[in-house]
Amino acid sequence: MGARKENILVLDRKGVIHSRRDDLNQYKAALANDTDKRTLNDAVEDADVFIGVSGPDMLTPEMVKKMAPKPIIFALANPDPEIRPEVAKAARPDAIVATGRSDFPNQVNNVLCFPYMFRGALDVRSTSITEEMKIAAVHAIAELVREAPPQEVLDAYGGEPLTFGADYIIPKPNDPRLLGRVSSAVARAAVDCGVARKGYPSHYPLNSLDEIFPEL
Repeated sequence: MGARKENILVLDRKGVIHSRRDDLNQYKAALANDTDKRTLNDAVEDADVFIGVSGPDMLTPEMVKKMAPKPIIFALANPDPEIRPEVAKAARPDAIVATGRSDFPNQVNNVLCFPYMFRGALDVRSTSITEEMKIAAVHAIAELVREAPPQEVLDAYGGEPLTFGADYIIPKPNDPRLLGRVSSAVARAAVDCGVARKGYPSHYPLNSLDEIFPEL
């Protein structure tokens, strides 16, 4: 989706996965970069984005301070993130922070994608899940958050307004619009890239649970 490999540093328990390491399996070797950076502390310097899928408290406030302006921090370890949102914000008030937890803003959870991706794939009898289908799901989710959420979502979160911004960059997992938007986008992408064995359903796009599961 436009990211350049040379700008992405991946780390394992031993540090940065770089091209001069001799302990890499084929999967890690494919991610290796030619870089002099060796530690997480090195890697985060001037970085725009941190994506953590490791363990608690791996990212320190000092590291966050070294990141580029308006850093994006996805601290996704559960139940304890790599850095707590309030700690990251104290270090960098301009940071955009997401976690995997429902009690913090911006919950990143695969429930936003997987059920609806498979619904779209099944409706057109797709033979595979392609990169085009994944990207279609990403765009559908990204577009949805820029629209006003339904009242039932606001009620579920205490009635507070939800407006696209630093604390609302991704739809809430209980947003019923995800069902129709993501599955429809995935089905269309499957048809367009030639892996669908059925045409785009005439009843798409789906907008409610009643439309998706009429038998209920």
